[in-house]
Amino acid sequence: MLKYVKNHMETIAGVEIFPIISLLIFFIFFVVLFWWVFTAKKDYINEVSNIPLDNQKDNTL
Repeated sequence: MLKYVKNHMETIAGVEIFPIISLLIFFIFFVVLFWWVFTAKKDYINEVSNIPLDNQKDNTL
């Protein structure tokens, strides 16, 4: 099965660029995510983390 897929993929022109693009997208996404996490303001993190515990708005149902 792998030989069939490998032979099929070798016939596509420029296919070797797709793994590189995928790796770059993955790496850039997580670098940006880590940057956002480390630079986020503590007040915002505390406010968002308390949203599930805030029952005052849910009691009106």
